[in-house]
Amino acid sequence: MDSQTTLRLPDEELPRLMELIRDSDSVELKLTVPEEYGRSAVDALGADPLDAQIRQVFFFDTPELALDAAGVVVRARRIQRGKDDSVVKLRPVVPDELPDHVRRSKGFKVEVDAMPGGFVCSGSFKGRPREGEVKDAVAGRARISRLFSKEQREFFAMHAPDGIELDDLSVLGPVLVLKLKYTPEGAARPLTVELWNYPHGSRILELSTKAAPSEAFQAAAEGRAFLTERGISLDGKQETKTRTALEFFSRELTRG
Repeated sequence: MDSQTTLRLPDEELPRLMELIRDSDSVELKLTVPEEYGRSAVDALGADPLDAQIRQVFFFDTPELALDAAGVVVRARRIQRGKDDSVVKLRPVVPDELPDHVRRSKGFKVEVDAMPGGFVCSGSFKGRPREGEVKDAVAGRARISRLFSKEQREFFAMHAPDGIELDDLSVLGPVLVLKLKYTPEGAARPLTVELWNYPHGSRILELSTKAAPSEAFQAAAEGRAFLTERGISLDGKQETKTRTALEFFSRELTRG
């Protein structure tokens, strides 16, 4: 199967995608399943919801989503049976245009997200807040900036619009997420299943797998064949988990 068929992109976009993949640290292949087919997809994949890990995902932005408009995502997560984390992400990015000190940092990663019909390259700094700090920050008992390391704060300052500080941001969330990572029978690679449950009642089911840049197209071909064999369509409208969350909570903030 050739690369165009694998990722279902127009010919003119493939050279750019291949260049980004070459310069990235990893590639994540994603597919969102329409809500009406979510249950049948989970059944077809043999996923057991009781094995899933519970997460609370919080975003931080202005009520008007000024960070989102600038391509900046600020997020923190509380993770059941795991350590909480925080992320400052910029997307899109051009890997070879990033400063050397940023690119070399152990906490920084460049990743290409590829989905049917599209792709985006992002750069993100990940951090580990102290236990309980995420809970305190979203409750207003601690400053939001305490969730982020010095490198994360510097990266935020480089890319956030002028005049916007971390401690001035609003809390957008939480979204309750169920996450399960396992290798289904017959699959060549581990699969991650995430069910995002939004407060207004809608859900997004995302299937994903990660691959090294050198294996991206092979992984896409294998994944497409595996999902097709199980009756899971790759032709549905692709939803964005982050954008759905930001837009919902922004409406709540501006309405209130």
